[in-house]
Amino acid sequence: MNYATTVPGYLVLNTKVLILNRSYLPIHVTSVRRAFSLLYQGIARAVNEQYQTFDFDSWSHLSVSVRDESIGLVNRVIRVPRVILLVGYDRVPKRQVRFSRYNIYARDNCTCQYCGHRLPRHELNLDHVIPRSRGGISTWENVVCSCHACNRHKGGRTPQEAKLTLLRKPYKPKWTPFMQETFNLSRYREWLPFLSTVDVSYWNTELLER
Repeated sequence: MNYATTVPGYLVLNTKVLILNRSYLPIHVTSVRRAFSLLYQGIARAVNEQYQTFDFDSWSHLSVSVRDESIGLVNRVIRVPRVILLVGYDRVPKRQVRFSRYNIYARDNCTCQYCGHRLPRHELNLDHVIPRSRGGISTWENVVCSCHACNRHKGGRTPQEAKLTLLRKPYKPKWTPFMQETFNLSRYREWLPFLSTVDVSYWNTELLER
């Protein structure tokens, strides 16, 4: 999609830019408007797909082709950076994922873990593999996505007692649904060289279990 010819500049300013720390690891997503501000202040540098970096002046003097997304300034047209590097930031922020209904559905891909049917969220609920009445607790390893029919059939029994088999053992996820949605690989082609290098261990989180 050619933003330079099809999208007004004020709309482009609200689209997304990937932020890297000084080790070239993705840490956040911001708007084009904010990215230009960081570039102008010297806090960040623009990065192209060959890992070359540019300060505001050098970036603003790059030639703009018909394929490039761009916005118009008073006396020139400037390319839109899709990736920026924070020149003085090494840390990777800690992220905490709630132990929640939404995140269980995301982990199990809205699929009943007993019958294998993928259903809309409103046709699903959560099931304790070891029932709470039998001492089961609410943890990632004991809660699964279940359709209403399988949940009613299982009742207060274990899967073995109800003659049900789990599709897979429930587990504590390594990727958070938030990060998967934020760093959507199909969003911008300029992000791909950097997202493919992400070590998922950076996004392991301490979960709130109750």
